[in-house]
Amino acid sequence: MSQQFETCASLVERLSRAVADLDRVSRPLELPPLARREWYELLTRKLLPQLGNQSFLIVAVVGGTNIGKSIVFNHLAGAKISSSSPLASGTKHPIALVPQDRMSNDDLQEMFPGFKLRPWEEPDQPLQADPEHILYYLERTETPENLVILDTPDVDSVAEVNWERADQIRQSADVLVAVLTQQKYNDAAVKEFFRKAAREDKCVLVVFNQVLLPEDEEYWPKWLETFCSETGTRPYSVYLAPNDRRAAEALKLPFYERQWPPELNVDADLMKQRSLMQDLSELRFQEIKIQALSGALRQLVDPGEGIPAWLKETTTRTSEYREALELMSSSRLVEIDRWPTLPNAAFITQIRAWWRDQREGWTAGVHGFYSRLGDVVAYPVRAYREARGTTPQSPFDLYREREWSTILEVLERTIERLTWLKDFGNPLLGPRLENILSGRSRAALIEAFRKDHSEVDFEGDVRKLVDQHLQNFREESPAGYRLVRRLDSVAAAARPAVGVALFVTGAGPLGEALAPIVADTAIQGVVHLAGDAVGGTVVTTVGDKVITDSASSGAGYLEAKMRNLHTAFAKQRADWMAEELDKHLLVNLPQELSEAARLASGPEFLRVKNLAMELENAIPAQPGPDEA
Repeated sequence: MSQQFETCASLVERLSRAVADLDRVSRPLELPPLARREWYELLTRKLLPQLGNQSFLIVAVVGGTNIGKSIVFNHLAGAKISSSSPLASGTKHPIALVPQDRMSNDDLQEMFPGFKLRPWEEPDQPLQADPEHILYYLERTETPENLVILDTPDVDSVAEVNWERADQIRQSADVLVAVLTQQKYNDAAVKEFFRKAAREDKCVLVVFNQVLLPEDEEYWPKWLETFCSETGTRPYSVYLAPNDRRAAEALKLPFYERQWPPELNVDADLMKQRSLMQDLSELRFQEIKIQALSGALRQLVDPGEGIPAWLKETTTRTSEYREALELMSSSRLVEIDRWPTLPNAAFITQIRAWWRDQREGWTAGVHGFYSRLGDVVAYPVRAYREARGTTPQSPFDLYREREWSTILEVLERTIERLTWLKDFGNPLLGPRLENILSGRSRAALIEAFRKDHSEVDFEGDVRKLVDQHLQNFREESPAGYRLVRRLDSVAAAARPAVGVALFVTGAGPLGEALAPIVADTAIQGVVHLAGDAVGGTVVTTVGDKVITDSASSGAGYLEAKMRNLHTAFAKQRADWMAEELDKHLLVNLPQELSEAARLASGPEFLRVKNLAMELENAIPAQPGPDEA
């Protein structure tokens, strides 16, 4: 059995660290804190301190208000250690009797981690109100060397802090001396306290106090039967203490053991007066310690109230965050009928520039000569345009204007959608969106977007995009790249003849320059088409439509690349818009939702789940009723 507990102790230590890690990363889920969960308190107050150190049996005298707990405790101590009176004394802090020279303060502190230790000096100390959880301790030679015995605050106190302290002692204890009376055996708060004790499989000794003997002999079994059936308690032994104030105050109150369940013709020896302290010292130490530790371990892995229930709660909450994230996704947050597209001419310019850098030898010389010639021929026309103020608008400037109009529309729809979600959407989003939407004025938001949008370098973005895609083309399709180089060489060889023909038809560099002022629309179409072809590329454009030579595999690849360029650029702009929304409006809310939604599949969650399953398989088997 000791080997089993050594295994459990190792697993509990690892599980404790794993639980702390999961609790830390799951704070965004806003789950109820671990501190008020019974399994977690048993982990920190019972299992971690005691699994590795099983030298002492912790005995706690517990019960409701004004039932004589302190009287029973003083009888165990053999002296008036805890204040008592016919009126309710109101013990507010526990008192611990520890064996002389058997336990250091560090040992005691480890045993009761939720309390601040103070040495006991006089009986009224525990009656003083103090917001801190204090445990008064007293070393006595009369205390058996393997016992720690405690008096506790009332479990049904009107002061919440008092029953919090009683709960902490219950969780640490191995044995409970349950003091009951005719008035308190059926009290709701008392029964709830002992229900928890029963689930933890505590060893319970029942002392029915203030009993009128022999008048109550026929009644106490009924009272105790009610108590046991409604709490699940299985008393280890039962004692009756008569209603005798003088004997109680003189510490001479007799305790009569009774058989439980009651039987006829009980042995007369069982009716004799017993010494509670002697009976406690003769408890089957090892069995009771194992029983208490095993009960706490089973509570830890209980599907309904232990770690599995916490993990289930975490999973449920992450699904709620996934739903919130779905509502906050860009496709659901705002629907855009049509995001503006960048004119193909902007890509063609960068493709030509990239291809120009790939040319070598005589091909580069021929194309370079005609490019410079085109600049010389076109110069007067450009000067004429500038003089008349008819210089065509840059495709990037045109795109910037069109995109800004779309951004304003997106902002308007986004704010409308967020407002709707705040009022009618997922409850997780309501408080967050309320804070977001009230955080800044719409005018300030638009100005922030406008400033960032004005600083976007569209030309630089397109240049990088084209360089990346065409470099991929060169590496992924070397045969297609070689074919385009051959076509480019053919175009260089044909340059003189093509150039003469285009000058005749009004195309070529001069045709390109004159196209905007030519009245004949048919000529304009020829100019656009021929102008791209002269550039040495296979791709040509009419308006915004991509046209390729279908007989060329290299051209087909480039057509797909052109489409990919549009898609990639649109994705860049969508990413920019999402970042701007996150930066200026949502304030990282989507990221927080996404991180929270992934927690149930994260390493911290899986580590706790696996360790809990491993611990469940390692817990010693629970003894049957006969064994117990």
